[in-house]
Amino acid sequence: MYPRRGRKRQDQRNRKRPNPLGEARHVDYFDTKLLQKFINDQGRILPRRLTGVTAFQQRQVARAIKHARALALLPFVAQDIN
Repeated sequence: MYPRRGRKRQDQRNRKRPNPLGEARHVDYFDTKLLQKFINDQGRILPRRLTGVTAFQQRQVARAIKHARALALLPFVAQDIN
């Protein structure tokens, strides 16, 4: 009869994103290359649903990013292109 329409969207929604930190219990604020993965192009911290980390790791990442920003290792906002 009709082709299945909602099947692909449902499969994408239920797919679990791989955890980039693995089982790490500590996030180092000096590791700016790793922390850049958790910041978007505007300089905002990405949410858990986009990064795939656990709640504990998300709090660690947010704290490390804020600490790195305070030490001027990471920018607070993105550079203006104008």
